[in-house]
Amino acid sequence: MAEKGKPPKPVSRLYTPRRSKSDGETKSEVSSSPRITRKTTRQTTITSHFPRGPAKRKPEEEPEKVKSDDSVDEEKDQEEKRRRVTSRERVAGLLPAEEPGRVRPGTHMEEEGRDDKEEKRLRSQTKEPTPKHKAKEEPDRDVRPGGAQAEMNEGEDKDEKRHRSQPKDLASKRRPEEKEPERVKPQVSDEKDEDEKFWRIQFTYQSTSREEKRRRTTYRELTEKKMTRTKIAVVSKTNPPKCTECLQYLDDPELRYEQHPPDAVEEIQILTNERLSIFDANESGFESYEDLPQHKLTCFSVYCKRGHLCPIDTGLIEKDVELLFSGSAKPIYEDDPSPEGGINGKNFGPINEWWIAGFDGGEKALLGFSTSFAEYILMDPSPEYAPLFSVMQEKIYISKIVVEFLQSNPDSTYEDLINKIETTVPPCMLNLNRFTEDSLLRHAQFVVEQVESYDRAGDSDEQPIFLSPCMRDLIKLAGVTLGKRRAERRQTIRQPAKEKDKGPTKATTTKLVYQIFDTFFAEQIEKDDKEDKENAFKRRRCGVCEICQQPECGKCKACKDMVKFGGSGRSKQACQKRRCPNMAMKEADDDEEVDDNIPEMPSPKKMHQGKKKKQNKNRISWVGDAVKTDGKKSYYKKVCIDSETLEVGDCVSVIPDDSSKPLYLARVTALWEDSSNGQMFHAHWFCAGTDTVLGATSDPLELFLVDECEDMQLSYIHSKVQVIYKAPSENWAMEGGVDPEALMSEDDGKTYFYQLWYDQDYARFESPPKTQPTEDNKYKFCASCARLAEMRQKEIPRVVEQLQDLEGRVLYSLATKNGVQYRVGDGVYLPPEAFTFNIKLSSPVKRPRKEPVDEALYPEHYRKYSDYIKGSNLDAPEPYRIGRIKEIFCSKKSNGRPNETDIKIRVNKFYRPENTHKSTPASYHADINLLYWSDEEAVVDFKAVQGRCTVEYGEDLPQCLQDFSAGGPDRFYFLEAYNAKSKSFEDPPNHARSTGNKGKGKGKGKNRTKSQTCEPSELETEIKLPKLRTLDVFSGCGGLSEGFHQAGISETLWAIEMWDPAAQAFRLNNPGSTVFTEDCNVLLKLVMAGEVTNSRGQKLPQKGDVEMLCGGPPCQGFSGMNRFNSRTYSKFKNSLVVSFLSYCDYYRPRYFLLENVRNFVSFKRSMVLKLTLRCLVRMGYQCTFGVLQAGQYGVAQTRRRAIILAAAPGEPLPLFPEPLHVFAPRACQLSVVVDDKKFVSNITRLSSGPFRTITVRDTMSDLPEIRNGASALEISYNGEPQSWFQRQLRGSQYQPILRDHICKDMSALVAARMRHIPLAPGSDWRDLPNIEVRLSDGTLARKLRYNYHDKKNGCSSSGALRGVCSCVEGKPCEPAARQFNTLIPWCLPHTGNRHNHWAGLYGRLEWDGFFSTTVTNPEPMGKQGRVLHPEQHRVVSVRECARSQGFPDTYRLFGNILDKHRQVGNAVPPPLAKAIGLEIKRCMLAKARESASGHIKVMFGGFLDGLVVKNLPASAGDTDSIPDPGRSHMLQSN
Repeated sequence: MAEKGKPPKPVSRLYTPRRSKSDGETKSEVSSSPRITRKTTRQTTITSHFPRGPAKRKPEEEPEKVKSDDSVDEEKDQEEKRRRVTSRERVAGLLPAEEPGRVRPGTHMEEEGRDDKEEKRLRSQTKEPTPKHKAKEEPDRDVRPGGAQAEMNEGEDKDEKRHRSQPKDLASKRRPEEKEPERVKPQVSDEKDEDEKFWRIQFTYQSTSREEKRRRTTYRELTEKKMTRTKIAVVSKTNPPKCTECLQYLDDPELRYEQHPPDAVEEIQILTNERLSIFDANESGFESYEDLPQHKLTCFSVYCKRGHLCPIDTGLIEKDVELLFSGSAKPIYEDDPSPEGGINGKNFGPINEWWIAGFDGGEKALLGFSTSFAEYILMDPSPEYAPLFSVMQEKIYISKIVVEFLQSNPDSTYEDLINKIETTVPPCMLNLNRFTEDSLLRHAQFVVEQVESYDRAGDSDEQPIFLSPCMRDLIKLAGVTLGKRRAERRQTIRQPAKEKDKGPTKATTTKLVYQIFDTFFAEQIEKDDKEDKENAFKRRRCGVCEICQQPECGKCKACKDMVKFGGSGRSKQACQKRRCPNMAMKEADDDEEVDDNIPEMPSPKKMHQGKKKKQNKNRISWVGDAVKTDGKKSYYKKVCIDSETLEVGDCVSVIPDDSSKPLYLARVTALWEDSSNGQMFHAHWFCAGTDTVLGATSDPLELFLVDECEDMQLSYIHSKVQVIYKAPSENWAMEGGVDPEALMSEDDGKTYFYQLWYDQDYARFESPPKTQPTEDNKYKFCASCARLAEMRQKEIPRVVEQLQDLEGRVLYSLATKNGVQYRVGDGVYLPPEAFTFNIKLSSPVKRPRKEPVDEALYPEHYRKYSDYIKGSNLDAPEPYRIGRIKEIFCSKKSNGRPNETDIKIRVNKFYRPENTHKSTPASYHADINLLYWSDEEAVVDFKAVQGRCTVEYGEDLPQCLQDFSAGGPDRFYFLEAYNAKSKSFEDPPNHARSTGNKGKGKGKGKNRTKSQTCEPSELETEIKLPKLRTLDVFSGCGGLSEGFHQAGISETLWAIEMWDPAAQAFRLNNPGSTVFTEDCNVLLKLVMAGEVTNSRGQKLPQKGDVEMLCGGPPCQGFSGMNRFNSRTYSKFKNSLVVSFLSYCDYYRPRYFLLENVRNFVSFKRSMVLKLTLRCLVRMGYQCTFGVLQAGQYGVAQTRRRAIILAAAPGEPLPLFPEPLHVFAPRACQLSVVVDDKKFVSNITRLSSGPFRTITVRDTMSDLPEIRNGASALEISYNGEPQSWFQRQLRGSQYQPILRDHICKDMSALVAARMRHIPLAPGSDWRDLPNIEVRLSDGTLARKLRYNYHDKKNGCSSSGALRGVCSCVEGKPCEPAARQFNTLIPWCLPHTGNRHNHWAGLYGRLEWDGFFSTTVTNPEPMGKQGRVLHPEQHRVVSVRECARSQGFPDTYRLFGNILDKHRQVGNAVPPPLAKAIGLEIKRCMLAKARESASGHIKVMFGGFLDGLVVKNLPASAGDTDSIPDPGRSHMLQSN
């Protein structure tokens, strides 16, 4: 012990490292590198210390060691003076054998002078040794004075402030802030008090002296470096100082320091304490144990060599930063977390690895540390360390939540995951009120690593759950680094072995559907598997990440199959440990991406032959005489080719020009010979299934009729084939679910069959025409030619019924185009450019020019360089111009005859409210179909007419305006006239009010366009349409059924919905429906087994009961897989899509509708789409597919949806509804590319529409103001509806109560961010100020620090840095760079450069814009982040979301707020469903008219039952049923 009054000597003796002889011997056994030391076997290290026992002191060694220290320091040159003393620690670590004795921090020094030599010696002695050398010291050393140690640690921390290249002004400025006197607590006996006071004064003086010298040195360094350093380096001088060890900011007010208990001893002393030993006195017993001894540790803290308390999970251990820890050690069997009975220790370590052994059976994770000597299982942290450790526990608990959630919800979205996180109650040990999204993002890297760890425990062919949609979004948002090798010094959570994926539950399928999937698709699967294996290495290796760069392990199943490891090499699978997660992520993302910039693809293959073939007359000879001679052509009935007789009507195979292609197949419709071309035939082509949208899924023997034909030389004929028409049986509807008969008995290579006609542009499969030639033309009749000729004739504009012959022009009363008749007095749609108005309209609304912003306050605003804002209507087109035909005329030619190829119409212009001087605001309050008469006229080409509409004077209507408007989408009314000159509204003139010279008969007045959209009309009252008995599968809350009900076509008698809250909502809105809340597979199995009721006694629909089947089967189960292989195919085979198709096959409804996300048509290279259509075709259905934009049918939301429509044989196949509203063009890319062929739907209104777009203002401006977290389920409206759309949704009946105007309660941090988002249109997170904000929960949100140079974006105008992570400098991400609880979310600038700057996150809706796709859980950082109210500081409410979907306010939802959001987000917008329903109704009316009239046109009456009838008047003189021009082509195709 030290003697009183002689401080220098005892202190020197106390703090000079003491080594016994055995220590010196052991020294050579230990590796020189800290990393290598920690990689050597732990047993060796233990045996080098434990058996020795306490060593005696050897004071005579001390002066020698001090002397060697001095000699080393004296030899250093001037440059070495300027360098950080920490560099000597690195040198010491590399050259331990040459290193002189080391001195522990806190050493008391002799006061022998103040010169530089003394200062250098003192500084060298205050350096802390590496933990490796700590481990080498004797375990029985004396306990050092804690107070002195604290003083010296403080000195070291001051040195820490003066990091290399740290500006001197900052170093000095921060120095006073760093002082923490509370850390300096006397922790020694009274006999050392005087020593402490003396050395405290001495150390302060030394520190001051060193500070002055350091300032001079730092200034000199900066001066030298300024000459060569770039602007980046100059800017970096503003960086706050960091600890060189733990990289924590030294100016952080929450930075804490370690405090040792007064009786704390070193680790080796603790490990030799008998209280912890579970062995007897025979210590050699340790050598027989491979594992390290284990102890419990409580009241622990972890700190770096500078004494800063620091977390263990920020990558410091992985980077070989030496972290030490202290605490109270207890025996392994001890369960009491209090320090009583423990042994207080300090400087344990360094930590070699930390690990998580799982959970203690509850909520607390069991953590442990490993050092070179022992393993410690952690109990409770010290009070000082508790805040840091609770973050660690939070991270572990969140990872547990995520893994367990993904186990049962592998297809969940990011919003679903946030919902799970936010609704999980934190365990009490975390002292948290709630988990938030920030909690998840803060720990994203760790969470993803745990998910990857879980995946590694699974089979190699299982789909990794880290590829689930929610994990992919999290990885992108948080900037998680994938492909990191597991650090060798660290273990992650010791996950339980991943449960083997038992595969999807067995789908209940009919025999037909089963055969399609197991027979026709098996070869394709095998082919894809082969391609996958061949391309495995090319596609699945990014080559950059650490995983890719690892060698093969040689141990896994894939490696053992490799040739290099003695295997067969057949599997061609990558080593399981080298499976690149980055490529897996990319493939999953590519599969879900939809490229809106679809290039112009060639239309599906035409059959035309390019060249003439040399005739071989020996092969070909006519049989019989010519049956007809027409000019130079002599027609024959038969011909002999290669001894085989062919006659008109036979089918043949045709040799293609390209010999690599298969033979073409055609029907011979004419045979002739002429002088110029020789022996010829006319080929009406068949289309092979592989050339349709079905592709490889088609039946190889099935052909399809197409409208393709051409003249061919007979020499191209290869041979005669047989093509059989397979008509649907008379009992087709009742044959569902039974064993399907083989359509062809055998494949003889010359026999084929066909069932349907195929439209190659629109991918429509329809019943074939049943036309028969007449006696006059049977020798040369071609149905394709006749059909195409009729279409061309209908497309040609014509004038009929001449009225008056005037000078220079001829007037007519009627003109036709595309089969539609236009009379004088009719209203017409014209393109916006057809005419202008006589009032100068205000220029379209443009955004104000961007004002310069304070980049220091708004550091992310520079990212908003694009003017485009998603959700804006600035580029939305104008709706159609509307006019009333005043004259139809043709100008005269020079010969005095009318030029009927140039038809003109003179129209009176109608103004819409927005076309008047009141501009756009006027349209907001007015009805959407309100017009103003004007006497202004315009002359336009008849070719420009887009369609016909009805425009009536409101006072002349026999019914109320509301009933009139509800009669159809093409109905408009006016009450006033507009005078553009005086800018006034007047009573309309009499000639506007009277019907004047309008057409008489049924076309007169209000009913003229009703049948155009098949709305209720006089005809319908005569032909009462019964409603279709409907089964809605996967019904959700009932959006699809609601739309069909509004269209008046269906009565949903049954619904199936497994999720109870949605099922309850469906019941509330459809009290007469039977709602089954169980698995659809179970129900179908019961019905197929002959059961009448289910287990709950509910009556099941039987075969023949269901007339319409609709639904949107979830398809997430295979949405993350890029290609089919045997396993993913198995998942698809058992998916709900297949179950839904089996429902269709069993019930055989008249109409079938499948609704799904737009990507449905792209999944698996469109294989999901192809198989769905293939099943429907095999059943005998007519079918088609298309993509519709809900925003074009009357909602303020972009929502593209894939729709598959099918109609039973004998029913007309509906067309897709024409758009009613104009919408943002960027959101209206509706083409689909399948196998490099571009398909479009029948829609013709591509650039305009009848009505203006519906906006956010239209949708919700009348709703009362609420606050964040509003939860009142029923409140008052507090006002009248303000827009036409609001009046529609509120309904005609008075409803004082507003339901479900509630919004999610966001966390305090999110609420603060929302408050600081400006109200200007287009505002989002990039407009957040970088400030400190006091949150509502009392905590402080910090400013975001920018400490890195962003290579891509450079510096701000003031030279400030823009990077928040080292990755912007091209380096790996630095875990310690992560920042949390900041107003600007750190993760967004971190990953913004590679994700379009995360435009729209925390975005406000725009009053004049539209909603992004309504999601199941509005989250400001979710997939659709623009979810903030335009003016209020909250996310959108449930009712606002419901309105964005077009649900009436009276529509009921069920459950809590998240349940209701999910119900709304998953629903089909009722207005979209209504538009589709009206098309189905139109087909039903057409068939009803056909049946009622009993009249079928002879020539083409059977082309497709009733569809030509749709183009004809329902009776003589009735033109109401004629569709608009845009639809006539498709109607004819029917």
